[in-house]
Amino acid sequence: MSPEHLAPAPSLAHWIMAIRPPTLPAAIAPVLVGTAVAAADGHFRVTVLVVTLTAALLIQIGTNLANDLFDFQHGADTPERLGPPRVTQTGVMSPDQVRAGMILVFGASVLCGLYLAVVGGWPIVAIGVLSIAAGIAYTGGPWPLGYHGLGDVFVFVFFGPVAVVGTYYLQAGAVSAAAAGAAVPVGFLVTAILVVNNLRDIDTDRRAGKRTLAVRIGAHGTRRQYVGLLAGAYVIPWLLVPGVRAALTLLTLPLAFGLGRTVAAGATGTRLNPVLKRTAGLHLAYSCCFAVAFLL
Repeated sequence: MSPEHLAPAPSLAHWIMAIRPPTLPAAIAPVLVGTAVAAADGHFRVTVLVVTLTAALLIQIGTNLANDLFDFQHGADTPERLGPPRVTQTGVMSPDQVRAGMILVFGASVLCGLYLAVVGGWPIVAIGVLSIAAGIAYTGGPWPLGYHGLGDVFVFVFFGPVAVVGTYYLQAGAVSAAAAGAAVPVGFLVTAILVVNNLRDIDTDRRAGKRTLAVRIGAHGTRRQYVGLLAGAYVIPWLLVPGVRAALTLLTLPLAFGLGRTVAAGATGTRLNPVLKRTAGLHLAYSCCFAVAFLL
């Protein structure tokens, strides 16, 4: 029997490290916005909200475990890693343990999906299957999406239009132009999280053969992409929410301005770790303000 199969059971702290709690608000924010848009149109079911949030969190956790496992197997996570430590790369959990956790979590998301499929029908089944497949294919499989410069597109699509409009559909039984529009700035900001992550890792990813969009367009282009995503998020609310309510998103503008200035000024390497964390915080704070704007 290999040493991997004799690995001790992971502790709770190791599992918490593996699921990466700081990333989970990225799954929460689009559900909040989609639900708020539906509630503004007179559609709200609390049970649907709770199950949708649970399913979204489980898919995010499963994706995190998949990324931990497959990045290690592809050689992208090495001792030179600049971001927070990964459990497979550091050896505190074996690949088999991480794989088992991934399967268990994705399986639990399917159980939530059974209820949501009853509520929303075949479109929700398709969304669930595609979301899990994308979570695995992002760094796994024979042609990992994130290794071929497609990570930004898929993060925008699944955390923006798919998550926001899918949530609205579960609440209202239909789609709306407002939900589709609201998905865009939410998708912009969650993509900005990935962009700053890939900017930080641009050198190590290049050496590992991980051809992210950041590697392809270079550091200068990636900095412009990040600032553009932040700027775009503050334009769209004025097209969707009438009057002064759109100004609620401006409450988060000082944070966005500071982050954009730091990235544009040339921060590199581990100096981008606080920027990554605060971009995730910006995404959640902005989404909460945006959701409230629809409810007022």
